[in-house]
Amino acid sequence: MPRKSFHEELQDLEEIVSRMGKATRQAIENAVKVVVDCDLELADEVIALDDEIDRLNLEIEEQSMAIVARQAPVARDLRLCWSVLFIALHLERMADLSVNMAKGAKRFCPVEPVKELTEHLDEMGRETLVIVDACLKAFHEKDLELALKLPEMDDPIDHMHRKIFEKIAQYGDHESMEWIGNVLLASRYLERVADHCVDIGYRIAYLVTGEIHDGSNPSY
Repeated sequence: MPRKSFHEELQDLEEIVSRMGKATRQAIENAVKVVVDCDLELADEVIALDDEIDRLNLEIEEQSMAIVARQAPVARDLRLCWSVLFIALHLERMADLSVNMAKGAKRFCPVEPVKELTEHLDEMGRETLVIVDACLKAFHEKDLELALKLPEMDDPIDHMHRKIFEKIAQYGDHESMEWIGNVLLASRYLERVADHCVDIGYRIAYLVTGEIHDGSNPSY
């Protein structure tokens, strides 16, 4: 079997990142359903999927390091090899947050959900998937403009988290207070998922431009 070219190896590396991104997105989407619907069977699927995401993370690390050692890439190719390590780490942490949501539901379900809170969390979940999709698209297409829009897309999610916090304050004596607290945690986890997407966006900007960007550079 002929040895793969350098270009093919880089394509394979990006394809693994894309697979990891899709799996992480699925974990996030399912984790929100778990909390909203108290779906304990789906919770087990979220937890099981994390093993596959961890495996992909390790594969990315091994393949990226092998390319650096064997091919000695420079410029953008080198930035790609380092950037995918950074991006995979953030995706892995996003998947861990999904597991936290699923495990929380397993502890405190089944209960009679507070419809107002589940509706807010469901809406926040949908908005979080929008920024996750944009983040993955920005990486796949190396879209600098989209990558730098991610902080703006994060703002509504921060607002939704504050809104859920305010709503929960109205249920201080509710009989399902532990479950309500878990909804607040789930909201916080979704906020953190969006923050990870913003960080990935900055790394994409570095990959495309070669300049470190953390949101404070007014030239962008």
